[in-house]
Amino acid sequence: MNKTLSFAVACVLGFSPMAQAQSDDIAALQQQINQLKQEYEGRIQDLEQRLQQVQSSTIEEPQPTAPSPRNTKNSSRQSVSSGTAFNPAISVILDGSYYNDNDDGKGGEKLESLDGIHNAHGHSHDHGHDDHGHSHGGMDRGFNLNSVEMAISATVDPYFDAKAQIVFSEDSVEVEEAYLLTRGLPAGLQVKGGKFLSDIGYMNKQHTHDWDFSDAALPYKVLLGGHGLGDIGLQLSWLPELPVYTRLGMELFQGRNEKMGALVGEHHYEFEGKEYELTIDKEKSAPRMWTLFAKFAPDLGYNHALQGGLFYVRSNQLQEFHGDDAHVAGDSTHALQGKSWLAGTDWVYKYDSAGSYGQGDVRIQAEYLYQVKDLNVAYHASKPAVVGATRKFTEDGLYLQAVYGFAPRWEAGVRYEVVGLTNKKESANKILDEWESSDRWGLNVTFRPTEYSLLRAQFTRGNFSILGDEERINQFWLQYQLSLGVHGAHAF
Repeated sequence: MNKTLSFAVACVLGFSPMAQAQSDDIAALQQQINQLKQEYEGRIQDLEQRLQQVQSSTIEEPQPTAPSPRNTKNSSRQSVSSGTAFNPAISVILDGSYYNDNDDGKGGEKLESLDGIHNAHGHSHDHGHDDHGHSHGGMDRGFNLNSVEMAISATVDPYFDAKAQIVFSEDSVEVEEAYLLTRGLPAGLQVKGGKFLSDIGYMNKQHTHDWDFSDAALPYKVLLGGHGLGDIGLQLSWLPELPVYTRLGMELFQGRNEKMGALVGEHHYEFEGKEYELTIDKEKSAPRMWTLFAKFAPDLGYNHALQGGLFYVRSNQLQEFHGDDAHVAGDSTHALQGKSWLAGTDWVYKYDSAGSYGQGDVRIQAEYLYQVKDLNVAYHASKPAVVGATRKFTEDGLYLQAVYGFAPRWEAGVRYEVVGLTNKKESANKILDEWESSDRWGLNVTFRPTEYSLLRAQFTRGNFSILGDEERINQFWLQYQLSLGVHGAHAF
């Protein structure tokens, strides 16, 4: 027993220095860990303070890009896509196509010459102004680079968002949109200012890469021209707190739309070597055009969405200059001036199925436009007696289209378009001229490999009235679109 106890004591005394050394090492390691903790805690606190400073200089997270009819409480205002003044969201969209038709590549040009109130004299009007809106429609027979669109958007500060949409083509650069958008105004109000696409209708506000078809619908081409109504101006919109999503708005524009607000640039013209003066009004001060619009969207549940709209556009000054007609003896030069207005309605229905990658989804879209030009004869070289006579031009148009996702990432679309159901020129309630309508059917198939790319084949067959004759024009597109960079969600 004593030997055992002595051996145990010896072992304890022998290992005591080793245990003491280990204890010192542990203490040293614990001290180093504590120092690292203090150092990283200090760094974390510093980063948190810097983050708070940045957050205090910006704003809350932006609202969705556009209100969804399914969420009427939270979808109150427009906003730009994600991005801050320090790091704006930048995207580039490449849009190209192969195009052909059965009229030696002139099918697209002939859409600008359909019989109606904008070709009442057998040719396009000379307004003396450049086209301030790009049409995206000058197609060559063969391969085309339709456009390269660059979008830059950001939240500037707690009060404003900003966005710029710049369109590049092979021979030009255009600022399609560049505007500010207020944030946080009371009572559901919001102000937009700069150059922007009007909120009238449904297709008007869409950029070309948002379209379900390769080109714009006939009513827009004929009655508004190019890409629709876009100009420099100011917009005030109001989203009241109602059980049904409702958005009301008013816009004031410079008034430079090629179809509704064009002006004669030169008040002189030449005929047979002599110069003559046009007795026509000078350009009025802006704004010369204003609009009203209303959007309504009842709640149809999670999978269904419906939006309807009404709109009105009025231009306070419109001028037209018609040069000498070679088919008429003498100088037939004349000019008209007055006002114009347009009214319409737009409807969109969407069904979001449970299928993957859009399979089973449905989109139905329709718009009706009715346009009137109330003009007076301001000058007539060969018939001065008709100066002051009224000329009322009326034309309408509609389109209806549907798109169905028949397989994952695949969809098929069909569209019917017509202009000129009402198509006439009057004077003192007497019809002077009437023209036939023009219509077109279109079919397409679209494949979306990812959300950043699109491939589309489209065929249209049109029955057009041109100079009193009916022409059948078939058009074909193979189109691609590629999206680079951060691109915000599209509006409903």
